[in-house]
Amino acid sequence: MKKVTVTTYRKDKYYPRVVRAVAKVLSKSDVVAPVDVLIEMGNLTKKNHDAWRQGKVLYLERVFEGSLSKANRILRIIGFHAHDLNMVPNITQYNQSGKGKKHTLRFSKSGDIKIEEAYSKHFFWNQSPEKKQEIV
Repeated sequence: MKKVTVTTYRKDKYYPRVVRAVAKVLSKSDVVAPVDVLIEMGNLTKKNHDAWRQGKVLYLERVFEGSLSKANRILRIIGFHAHDLNMVPNITQYNQSGKGKKHTLRFSKSGDIKIEEAYSKHFFWNQSPEKKQEIV
């Protein structure tokens, strides 16, 4: 497993794909959620995401297309890239959608707090629209 650090993340093979996906998400919204980036990159289908949101899938990593080490690398790269863009991080709680009792959704089988935070951390654009257009 390759360790992604502040000094090496730009050399990672997933970095260009993450940058393109973040730019595409930013073109539609001022909020970048890791789940949206994973959908944009093709590692998560909209159908599987919706099934997870409705509580039909126990945890998101179960339907992630790729290895869990790949998912962790991508999450770290998203965080570093959002930091470079001076975006504001905010932990967001995901609750089940649809009918019935609303449960808090899990991202990982282990429920590890650091992994859950990495998936649930949304990044907000807080700069001028002109600067956003440069990135997009």
